[in-house]
Amino acid sequence: MLTLPKITERTAQAYIYVPFTVRMNQMQKPANEGFPQVFAYINQHGLTPIGEAFYNYRRIDMSSTLDVEAGIAVTAAGPEGGSVRNGVLPAGRFVELSYTGHPDQLMTVTGMLIGWLKETNQKLDVDEKPDGDHFACRLEIYESDPDVVPDMNDWVTTLAFKLA
Repeated sequence: MLTLPKITERTAQAYIYVPFTVRMNQMQKPANEGFPQVFAYINQHGLTPIGEAFYNYRRIDMSSTLDVEAGIAVTAAGPEGGSVRNGVLPAGRFVELSYTGHPDQLMTVTGMLIGWLKETNQKLDVDEKPDGDHFACRLEIYESDPDVVPDMNDWVTTLAFKLA
């Protein structure tokens, strides 16, 4: 199940993240390693998360590797330590949609959103370079807590991509 795409305005937001460079078939690595580090860091430093955990796809070259951040927005950043970094999600216009279903369908859902953007002549904030597409902000936000919603077919994921 999908919602219709909508254009929203987002404000700048502090976040913490663990960066990874992976191949598409290694996408479990950021989840299995990054999110536990992020949540341990939050607990260690007494930070307050805002919203849900996400992947921020910074660079995508489907034939090679992706630069991904496993992160979460926070009220204020803490000291950097280990693999955990601080950043600011940019303000601006975003296209968003929500999907309910198994995460293995997210590539298809993303393709549908990209198609809608082309049909409506909306441009993403992206630099196309020889090593792939570099995005200002391309979020895959995981709205469902697996401890509360154990069936992956019931998970809700929001895609939020920054527009040019």
